[in-house]
Amino acid sequence: MMLDYAASCFDEFIELHGDRHIGDDGAMPAGFAKIGGKRCVVVGHEKGRETKDKLKRNFGSAHPEGYRKALRLMRIAERFDLPVVALIDTPGAYPGVGAEERNIAEAIAYNLREMMVLKTPVVAVVIGEGGSGGALGIGVADRVLMMENAYYSVISPEGCAAILWKDRKHAPEAAEAMKLDADNLKRLGIIDDVVSEPVGGAHEDPAAAAKLLRKAISKCFKELDGVPVDKLLSDRYKKFRAMGEFAVVESEPATEA
Repeated sequence: MMLDYAASCFDEFIELHGDRHIGDDGAMPAGFAKIGGKRCVVVGHEKGRETKDKLKRNFGSAHPEGYRKALRLMRIAERFDLPVVALIDTPGAYPGVGAEERNIAEAIAYNLREMMVLKTPVVAVVIGEGGSGGALGIGVADRVLMMENAYYSVISPEGCAAILWKDRKHAPEAAEAMKLDADNLKRLGIIDDVVSEPVGGAHEDPAAAAKLLRKAISKCFKELDGVPVDKLLSDRYKKFRAMGEFAVVESEPATEA
């Protein structure tokens, strides 16, 4: 859970609330923190644990005000030269009538544009589910990491199966075809690194998982520290522009014996 990592990976996490337009969104906590003595801003998706908390957090599916709150905190980070850490764990942004009325598509699109030109280092980590634009709405970063057993995709396997096979039971086949696991995404250049998890998964040893994540984030901060803003923005642009590019290698024509 995002708030568990905020408490275990970071020090002195102080949550801030509200997007200054509509209200607060419990599915997208955000605030100030420290990691290794370095101040930063942390934003992310929170799913909740017990039923009451899950309802409060909307099962990790953020509303427009959640994305606007996240961007508000990122702009504060930019103003004070603080790096940003985005912890992604969502099946997707909330698709309900209220979210549509408050323009969820515009909120995500606006974040994509503004994060691309944010003049401070950004590190994004997929800690569980990384579904659709709901994940990418806080995922435009200089370094994108994934926990070993997380997934990151344009759509959930169940959603893909429902569209292509008209039956959600084909979700395993969809997941295999989509190459949404950490190893495949690193090979394809979508993410930069995979964060190892304890044997059996992060849930088997949360303390060890938090220690590994803290180490990975600190490493990224060291790599990005002192990089000139112009180079930071240029590299970020090139990183995302390169996604989806591929080369077709034509095989040599067969020669007769």
